[in-house]
Amino acid sequence: MAIDRRRETAGGGPGRLPPAAEENGALPPGDAAASAPLGGRAGPGGGGDIQPLPAPHAAGGPHPSLLLLDYDGSVLPFLGGLGGGYQKTLVLLTWIPALFIGFSQFSDSFLLDQPNFWCRGAGKGAESAGVTATGQWGGGELANGTSPPTTLFPTAAWATAGPLGNGSGADGGEAPPLPSPPDKGDNASNCDCHAWDYGIRTGLVQNVVSKWDLVCDNAWKVHVAKFSLLVGLIFGYLITGCIADWFGRRPVLLFSIIFILVFGLTVALSVNVTMFSTLRFFEGFCLAGVTLTLYALRIELCPPGKRFMITMVASFVTTAGQFLMPGLAALCRDWQVLQALIICPFLLMLLYWSIFPESLRWLMATHQFESAKKLILHFTQKNRMNPENDIKGVMPELEKELSRRPRKVCIVKVVGTRNLWKNIVVLCVNSLTGFGIHHCFARSMMGHEVKVPLLEDFYADYYAAAGIALASCLAMCLAVRFLGRRGGLLLFMILTALASLLQLGLLNLIGKYSQHPDSGMSDNVKDKFSITFSIVGMFASHAVGSLSVFFCAEITPTVIRCGGLGLVLASAGFGMLTAPIIELHNQKGYFLHHVIFACCTLICIICLLLLPESRGQSLPESIADGEHYTRQPLLPPRRGEQPLLPTHAELKDYSGLHDAAAAGDGLPDGATANGGRPM
Repeated sequence: MAIDRRRETAGGGPGRLPPAAEENGALPPGDAAASAPLGGRAGPGGGGDIQPLPAPHAAGGPHPSLLLLDYDGSVLPFLGGLGGGYQKTLVLLTWIPALFIGFSQFSDSFLLDQPNFWCRGAGKGAESAGVTATGQWGGGELANGTSPPTTLFPTAAWATAGPLGNGSGADGGEAPPLPSPPDKGDNASNCDCHAWDYGIRTGLVQNVVSKWDLVCDNAWKVHVAKFSLLVGLIFGYLITGCIADWFGRRPVLLFSIIFILVFGLTVALSVNVTMFSTLRFFEGFCLAGVTLTLYALRIELCPPGKRFMITMVASFVTTAGQFLMPGLAALCRDWQVLQALIICPFLLMLLYWSIFPESLRWLMATHQFESAKKLILHFTQKNRMNPENDIKGVMPELEKELSRRPRKVCIVKVVGTRNLWKNIVVLCVNSLTGFGIHHCFARSMMGHEVKVPLLEDFYADYYAAAGIALASCLAMCLAVRFLGRRGGLLLFMILTALASLLQLGLLNLIGKYSQHPDSGMSDNVKDKFSITFSIVGMFASHAVGSLSVFFCAEITPTVIRCGGLGLVLASAGFGMLTAPIIELHNQKGYFLHHVIFACCTLICIICLLLLPESRGQSLPESIADGEHYTRQPLLPPRRGEQPLLPTHAELKDYSGLHDAAAAGDGLPDGATANGGRPM
């Protein structure tokens, strides 16, 4: 029958295309068996596999050889994996700039910290006598960038200089009230002055605030300068990610280095705060290009078992830059010298033009086999390997595909997918929530409402946040080692949600009962609980943001990896951007801000179950690979347990239709397949 012939045609032949992606990511039994030799390998956590790639075709066919498409299984072992000396050198070259990136990420905490100030001529003794009132530093988003990002990028300290007349006077135990918004105008004595003296706490003699007197009516310009860098980072991630997927990682990296040197050094020569803020935007744009391309190159160089370790080393290097920043500030003493010292190390990265090659994985995924062949020969020469020891025949297959035209893809193609866009959106929401709620916890621990003498010092605030980030990175290593990517991310998101809900609910309950004299509770108890929940929240939210970025780099296909990373990192930037915006509005809406992000954590916990597990899996190369990335349950199914829903292959191979068609040949005229007669 015609149905039989159609089934035979669809079941075999070298031109058969892979089946359409399924909602639940199930693999047809036959295809799963066929993909076993070269498909994705199951990780220790029982994670998902990548669907089988198309069968090999002759040169010039619609698809290249399967051997060339299996980069982790064929090409990378041929080059020696990460054991080759040249590959190790390239990985080391991606670690070194992480230190410079860490300096730039945390520079706002020193350049834009709002110092104590008093009218010139009043003398510094007036400040200690309580004439000057300043808000406490609340620790902005001190998060690690490969993260992310870790972090990724901090906003500067939470601090606003209050009017002299509104200070706490001789009562040093009470925190001063926050200043009025700039548009209301404040006629306090310190704002009636025309010149001020400053007491800078960051080790600098002069910073941007004291340079251009950004106090009183001009205090809002500080917040604009703070989020100019973040806005530049957001646009940089989105734009440079798309460019890197189209033109390659290496050109974007090198041009970003050149322009960050131009704009970064020009920032130190700014003549007013408007010029400073504008140049900081372009500096952030270029810094995003450097961060994103290095992150992608680091991932694409590594075999499956080494990706997370290599990424975490870069996060630790970035954290080291955070710890070293106070020493640099004390050494420079002036903000212009500090800015120049932060940017000048990028001069060393100009040597990457002759040292660092293009990503071989990206060249193979986009079918640029002519350039890939030259780069493979370059790798074998650097590693002193004999190209004739090609057991799997990578080079002969590559020779057959040299005439193939490149196929480049833009991130907008993900809109037409069925599963891939959901994974990216879930990770974007996770990244936004993790970095956004981090500021809420930081402000609760170091804000004006917590009266802890240890946390009133700038360095105590700064190193407390840096230490929490370091501890979070260490915990991520253990959690991912035992729970996998998805399990570790789910654990830290649950901790974030618990810390947020307890801080919002339990502390209000404690504050209510502490008003009763017989309750035995005091404000001191509430402050201790607040600090505890804030530390746990900062610890967990930092891990959530960093793991979301890394997870996205693994499950996004190579052809659009930088674009996917750009979306997640830009979402992280939006989360961090809420901090200076709320500061600009004098902390109005802070409680609602915390409530919204707390609700987002609950939504993220549910959405995380939709993600696949990528531990031990080969990186997807094409959009089809990323679309067929399977999603497995957190708990393995019991032995002999059958799936509740049939797979796509079972639905398509419905035996009733086949039997009815076969039986129809022997039925008398007017009879139907089930033995009945039509009316």
